Amino acid sequence: MDYNTSRSHLVIPEYGRNIQTMIEHLNTIEDRETRTKAAHFVVNAMAQMHPHLKESADYKHKLWDHMHLIANFKLDVDAPYPLPPPDVLQAKPSHIGYNTDRIKYGHYGKYIIEIIKKVAEFEEGEEKSDLVNTIANHMKISYLTWNRDSVTDATIGDNLAELSKGELTITDDTKLIATNDVLQRNNVKKKKHNPRKDNQNYQRKSNRHR
Repeated sequence: MDYNTSRSHLVIPEYGRNIQTMIEHLNTIEDRETRTKAAHFVVNAMAQMHPHLKESADYKHKLWDHMHLIANFKLDVDAPYPLPPPDVLQAKPSHIGYNTDRIKYGHYGKYIIEIIKKVAEFEEGEEKSDLVNTIANHMKISYLTWNRDSVTDATIGDNLAELSKGELTITDDTKLIATNDVLQRNNVKKKKHNPRKDNQNYQRKSNRHR
């Protein structure tokens, strides 16, 4: 019996053993023209196995590169694309690195800083005031969504002034969205999507039909 442990290593497992066997067989074909035709047939078979690759404009190029990789770059055929350098396909991607930016108030999200910077550049006027109030309301909603505690408008105003380095402030008579309205809205959202409750309802329905 032929076990997988005794077979050659699958270079690209997604294509399976049969594709790799066909590619390994190509160089045993003596006639170059026949070998090239067989290579085209194998590429078409690879494309049928992974039709999603057709969504990219250069999918045929990728398939030929994969074939050369599986053949250990020893495939001698008249390919429609140049033989890729082995170090390009086998090289590991460079490390992206970790995000080292620290967010003092994580519940507001990292994008709020960029929004604050943009609004700070606006000239003083009604438009800027409206945007400041919108940002402050968004901050209050984010605060209550993550912390579930009551928060005063003054605290939101202090945080906004700190994050904007004093560029954006709200007045003492500014009235932000009511805390109870935010908490009530959050509760409604949770009730609409409660996986545990949905599962219980499903179980009840299933038991009725047994």
